[in-house]
Amino acid sequence: MEREDGWKCQEIIRVFSLVALLTLQGAASQQVKVDPEVMSYPSQTVTLRCAFPDAGGMELTQVSWIYEPKDGQRSNIAVFHPTHGVNYPPSPLIGRVSFLTPTTLQNPSIQISDVQMTDEGKYICEYATYPSGNEQGITSLVMLAKPGNSATTVTVVAPPVAAGAQPVVVARCISADGRPAAQITWVTAVNGNATSVSTAGANNTVTITSQYTLVPTPVDNGKDISCVVIHRTQAKPEIFPMNLAIEFLPQVVIVGYDNNWYMGRTNVVLTCQAVANPIPTTVTWKTISGEMPETVQINGNVLTVLKVDELVNTTFICEVTNRLGTGKNQVSVMVREPSAISSNAGVVAGAVIGCLLALLVVAAIIAILVTRSRRQQQGYHSNPSHGSIDKKLRIFGAGKKASKNGTGAGGNGAGGNNNGPIYVYNDGPCQGLTEKPNQHAPLHLGGRGDEPVTTAQDILLSNELDEAERRKFDELEDEEERYDHFGVGGPILQLRPPHDQDGIMGGYLDDDMESQHDGSVISRTAVYV
Repeated sequence: MEREDGWKCQEIIRVFSLVALLTLQGAASQQVKVDPEVMSYPSQTVTLRCAFPDAGGMELTQVSWIYEPKDGQRSNIAVFHPTHGVNYPPSPLIGRVSFLTPTTLQNPSIQISDVQMTDEGKYICEYATYPSGNEQGITSLVMLAKPGNSATTVTVVAPPVAAGAQPVVVARCISADGRPAAQITWVTAVNGNATSVSTAGANNTVTITSQYTLVPTPVDNGKDISCVVIHRTQAKPEIFPMNLAIEFLPQVVIVGYDNNWYMGRTNVVLTCQAVANPIPTTVTWKTISGEMPETVQINGNVLTVLKVDELVNTTFICEVTNRLGTGKNQVSVMVREPSAISSNAGVVAGAVIGCLLALLVVAAIIAILVTRSRRQQQGYHSNPSHGSIDKKLRIFGAGKKASKNGTGAGGNGAGGNNNGPIYVYNDGPCQGLTEKPNQHAPLHLGGRGDEPVTTAQDILLSNELDEAERRKFDELEDEEERYDHFGVGGPILQLRPPHDQDGIMGGYLDDDMESQHDGSVISRTAVYV
């Protein structure tokens, strides 16, 4: 048991010592100062620096440079010993590698002239020290080669039917002989895929070829697509804008037929429009019967029918040809009867008649409004203040008809009855008789010399009363004449209206009544009922 325990302890100590040694070597290796990476172009001279600034009590005995290509064996390219001097062993770089002067163990930097693309790889600066052993630092030499970039589209033919068609290359972008390899991307709106292939070139260069593929269709022709190349030697990405080149058969459309070709219609036109790549070379018009109507004229892609007749009732075919083949389209014309014209004329005539009727209605409304306005402004001929036609007038003691001998009862002859007031019957909210002054009556009876009197003739002439009212006025005036003749040569009495028993009407006074020889009492003013 004791032996086993001792053996385990020895193993633990041995592992610990190994770890400690590796740690010390890692820490010591950091004392060799080199450039992690150096870039150069072909044919240039490159410097690889190395230094051991702080030995820390260690003795530096020798320094060596070792070349390790990316794919190959390691080889010494330069050695310096303080006693034995400089040595350049056989290597791919012999004759182009040398130490910088003055050469010391503390600064054993080297330079390589006329560098080649194959010189790319790792360069190790290794020190031999005592008692630590070898210490080293690694520099990577990166050779740069600016690539030659180019891009182009590939002209392809769109298949007749897209279903089942295979993708084809429509654009290609190349970054040739670059170091390191370039990165290529695509920018486009079309739906496709990009693939890239890397190929080793001369002198350790790389060529990148990228292709864009899709199933071509006519609508993709002319679409934008750009190739973008990114490389370490370029200050910014290089962009190549392009347009896709998709060839396809002519796509033909005939326009101009409005489905209203009637007998006798003139100068109707059909136009044959085509889209194609390459450009169409010929346009041909045909009919399904093989005979073109005599009234048809053809000028390139335009077909004109001078006058529509029965022969135009056919199918017109337009054929367009380009380098790939021929595309065509057709339109079937149906000739209609001339009734289409009359129906259109009827629509126009109806519109005109409707406009005229509307104008007549407007004119009639304006005429009615003007007539009503004039009537309201004029009123009765003898008294403009009476403009309302809602009033029914009753005249008491005025406006009698003229007698046959030329002297009316209301004139200057004997028995005149023009001194009494005029009463008006109002149909308004306040119904009843109202008194209107009489210009011929004395002032104490309510007469006004400055106002005209509305007579029965004025009312009849004003056309404001209906026929029944006119007859009634005629009867009243006849009755008035009888009263006037009855009083010829003597005074005429006035009777108080039945509804004015209280003496409201100022013109009817008790002293207006006059006794007669037969004992009766009669008013001086005639009475109309």
